[in-house]
Amino acid sequence: MNQAKTTPRIVALVPSAGVGARAQSQLPSATSNAAMPKQYRLLAGVPMLYRSVKALLNDARIEQVRVIVALGDLLAAQCLAGLPRTVCCPSGGPTRAQTVLNGLKDAQLQPQDWVLVHDAARPGLPAEALKRLIDSCLSHEVGGLLAMPVADTVKRSHPMPQKTVQQTIARDSLWLAQTPQMFRAGLLEQALSTAIERNLSMTDESSALEAAGHAPLLVQGSALNAKVTWPEDFDWVQSWL
Repeated sequence: MNQAKTTPRIVALVPSAGVGARAQSQLPSATSNAAMPKQYRLLAGVPMLYRSVKALLNDARIEQVRVIVALGDLLAAQCLAGLPRTVCCPSGGPTRAQTVLNGLKDAQLQPQDWVLVHDAARPGLPAEALKRLIDSCLSHEVGGLLAMPVADTVKRSHPMPQKTVQQTIARDSLWLAQTPQMFRAGLLEQALSTAIERNLSMTDESSALEAAGHAPLLVQGSALNAKVTWPEDFDWVQSWL
């Protein structure tokens, strides 16, 4: 007797284990905001992590958002209280790759299920960009990522204390990677495990898939999906939130 095919699940992971000794038991306030780990700092009165998770919940196809935090982190559950389909998992590792891998194992997904990995520091993810990514990847064998074509002229510098231009790099095929990055759970887990064993340097999940010989799909992202990295980024994001 043939068994009915199971529809692959879609689950999101948000690596958010960069808490360390500065994690506190209270949510950020007007006086303590600057000292908080980045993902808990307030943007227009709301923790950045809350905004990033809520953006993922805009697509009902995402069954669950799993926020991977460091052991002993008491902040995430507080700042995410009340959000549906959201759980905090205290299984963060020493690196982003290990944190995502731990999160994958905790989720107990089937190899054909889909995983979206999203930066906690990208609170401006538009719903239409998220939908575009999911729609595009569901029909792709491997998956893909949101990305933006490089618009500026790109220079490579000489490795000197006072940087000088070494060359101009053709930008025709250059893209700036964003998140979410959406891949089959089995492929991503295998690629991350192999990359960690080989001690490869990875700055995103796509890097692990590429190292394993796969070619992820590039899906048009959004300028609003920029990553909050530098101190001035907080002011810029708050200006349009």
